[in-house]
Amino acid sequence: MLKQQSHIVAPIPDELRTRALYTVGELRERGKADKEAIDKLFNLIVDMTEEGLDFFFLEPLRRLHAGSMMMGMAKMGISSMLKGSKMVVHKVLKKLDGRSLAAILDFIEEIIHEPEPG
Repeated sequence: MLKQQSHIVAPIPDELRTRALYTVGELRERGKADKEAIDKLFNLIVDMTEEGLDFFFLEPLRRLHAGSMMMGMAKMGISSMLKGSKMVVHKVLKKLDGRSLAAILDFIEEIIHEPEPG
């Protein structure tokens, strides 16, 4: 579905991509939204969110050679956004059933892409 729409891209480390795909496969195979699955999914979503926030908010400042004060203010703002996001994501994930878990796993698979050959 995303390939049929315009979209923005945020790079993630290979380790995170590998872990995300492994986690999706593992949770899909287990097929139940128990505490362990929710914890793994929560940690994955938080890590992916941190990478995206860093890229979209801090990378432009790094490219502009922003000073340490500006970077510090930006990092503090991002930290607040992440803290709020964690609370919301945790509340949502606590209420997952098997079908909802599968939908989130589908979404994660849809947004992760391998790098294009260079």
